[in-house]
Amino acid sequence: MSQRDTLVHLFAGGCGGTVGAILTCPLEVVKTRLQSSSITLCISEVHLSTVNGASMARVAAPGPLHCLRLILEKEGPRSLFRGLGPNLIGVAPSRAIYFAAYSSSKERLNHVFEPDSTQVHMTSAGIAGFTAITATNPIWMIKTRLQLDARTRGERRMNAFECVRRVYQTDGLRGFYRGMSASYAGISETVIHFVIYESIKRRLLEAKAATHMDGAEDKAKDATDFVGMMLAAATSKTCATSIAYPHEVIRTRLREEGTKYRSFFQSLNLVIREEGHRALYRGLTTHLVRQIPNTAIMMCTYEFVVYLLEG
Repeated sequence: MSQRDTLVHLFAGGCGGTVGAILTCPLEVVKTRLQSSSITLCISEVHLSTVNGASMARVAAPGPLHCLRLILEKEGPRSLFRGLGPNLIGVAPSRAIYFAAYSSSKERLNHVFEPDSTQVHMTSAGIAGFTAITATNPIWMIKTRLQLDARTRGERRMNAFECVRRVYQTDGLRGFYRGMSASYAGISETVIHFVIYESIKRRLLEAKAATHMDGAEDKAKDATDFVGMMLAAATSKTCATSIAYPHEVIRTRLREEGTKYRSFFQSLNLVIREEGHRALYRGLTTHLVRQIPNTAIMMCTYEFVVYLLEG
């Protein structure tokens, strides 16, 4: 892969990640709140003020619409974009690093394994995920803290710089890498996603090639090609997320301030023991509603930018 090709994938990945992050930020905030350990207490307070009897203090976890309404009523519409700053700062380099590492790894591994095989896609996705997570975890740590910082209307909101100072004063440099173990566990989601995506993409290309009876290769892309890529990305991400979702909940718990969650497996056992297995899937609906369009937009933007720049 030439230096120009690497830069193309860097730029395309950054563009795709930025567009997706802006359009789906409110859903990201709702999902993070649902994953946290404080959401149950928040809902309990609401029920205690309306239902007579202490037996109603603890209730089932709220749904996405309930959580969204609470945020709008208590904190205002601006809170739906909490953490957007760090998200925009982080998403471009994160996706750029990811796609560049993925493309570069795939190029090299094609000479080791069978070209464009499942082994190539799985290994490339794993390497890319590990590289991006290690490089950008502090940014996502700050983003999560800001999204969990619930303030009522009129209260002064904590900004990113204050959050950085607070994390450093409390936990030192190690504090910026909380939740990274869960992110590494989440590489499995990325691997599953790209394996399915590349498989569907290859089948779409084969189907298109079969329609050209003259045997000539049609390199031009039209609207149907990008629609196909969006559907492939949405399908693959849905499958991957449904399988690997619990790591998202554990990662959010590890990043909470003053948390009792200390490590990946300790947090996993603690959540199951205190809240049951269903707690590992809190926020899944919101996550899917966000991730499907976000991934589709990101992958389509990435493929479109690569197509434009490579001519």
